[in-house]
Amino acid sequence: MSARQSYTAEDEIKKWLESLPSEWKKFRYRGYTLEELIRMPMDKFVELLPARQRRSLLRGLTDPQRKLLRRIRKARQKILKGGRAVVKTHVRDMIILPEMIGLTIAVYNGKEFVPVRITPEMIGHYLGEFSPTCRQVRHSEPGLKATRSSLHIALK
Repeated sequence: MSARQSYTAEDEIKKWLESLPSEWKKFRYRGYTLEELIRMPMDKFVELLPARQRRSLLRGLTDPQRKLLRRIRKARQKILKGGRAVVKTHVRDMIILPEMIGLTIAVYNGKEFVPVRITPEMIGHYLGEFSPTCRQVRHSEPGLKATRSSLHIALK
């Protein structure tokens, strides 16, 4: 029974790798190709990450992170069957893992969900890095559509 399960998992990985763009297959992270990263056990992958991310994953995933990972795996299954899936989340401190590549994850920035398409270059970064929480302030002429303090400037 377990041999059959591992066969279906391998089959699923092959199908998923075929669905990714060809230029992504040339990508390397610390000397490993994308296919090697996907097939790599989590323990070995964690050793490749920078110290902060490595420590975070060695301490274990939090409950919201575990829940997000389950939802990501379900979304990937749905995409392999031909559907479309966007996973919405508030978990900004989740580290991007190789199994997330190719998915679109909508990350909450405090006001709205910002869709983030996960690419190989994002491996090892946090989801929150790609969903800025603050927008740059753009001032217009004083008094009109400007900040509260400039409302009191005399108009000419």
